Amino acid sequence: MTFRLNHDRFRDAVLELIRLASTDMSPDVVKAITMARDNEDAGSAAKSVLNVILQNITAAQDGSTPICQDTGTNIHYITIPVGVSMRAVEKAVIEATRLATAKAYLRPNSVDSVTGKNSGDNTGIMSPYFHFEEWDKPAIEIKLALKGGGSENVSGQYKLPDATLEAGRNMEGVYKCVVDMVFKAQGQGCAPGIMGVGIGGDRATSMIVAKKQLFRKLDDLNPDPDLASMEERLLQDLNKLGIGPMGFGGKTTALAVKIGKAHRLPASFFVSLAYMCWADRRRTMTYSEDEVRYD
Repeated sequence: MTFRLNHDRFRDAVLELIRLASTDMSPDVVKAITMARDNEDAGSAAKSVLNVILQNITAAQDGSTPICQDTGTNIHYITIPVGVSMRAVEKAVIEATRLATAKAYLRPNSVDSVTGKNSGDNTGIMSPYFHFEEWDKPAIEIKLALKGGGSENVSGQYKLPDATLEAGRNMEGVYKCVVDMVFKAQGQGCAPGIMGVGIGGDRATSMIVAKKQLFRKLDDLNPDPDLASMEERLLQDLNKLGIGPMGFGGKTTALAVKIGKAHRLPASFFVSLAYMCWADRRRTMTYSEDEVRYD
């Protein structure tokens, strides 16, 4: 079957994807924050912060306004059918990004790294960001994350072994890296956060794997039993750090830990952490010639 891309229809569908990601929090994230709020001690700063966050989420949804004033970096993971032009898809997404900025779903966030000049419409050199894959289905899937600067600034990467952490090239070493990075972040990543972890790969691939984890539902189960066990262990132990929402203390420093892996060179062992703030703005669109579905 030949897939035909209707430019205007696709552009408008992407515009709606951006609006949803920016203004309408995914139900699994709302559920996790609600459970965290209910688990905090009565009268605590943590409970108060999480309650305000939930009020903010409701207000954003009701008014179709951004959940956070920093609408972040637009990161698109796109899967296309065989024969569909990546350039055509990029063109439509860029147009939708400009429209979303004009409608105030996005804050102008794309700045020339040399001159400091803001493009004013969230486009520029490698902005927005695209990662393409291909499949045999007659549809285009776009996974969009709006990743705020605060969470991106506390994300990072380790190279094992790490003498300062006494971390070797094994899962215990991975564990130490994640705990160390979250501890160093304190509340600066707008905790409670979602931790996407990438193990292996080269430096760039490792972070791509980490960021892909951020599209998983917070209540899903990793199909790899070893990674599932480590996710649960890290979630429990990160929430014992006492950092809490926005760094004010409490029982909830992390909402979820999601781990992926890639094969690596024997000489290299990278561990990447893509820290996502509580404003876990991500949505998925599946676009076909017959329908458009948002998750």
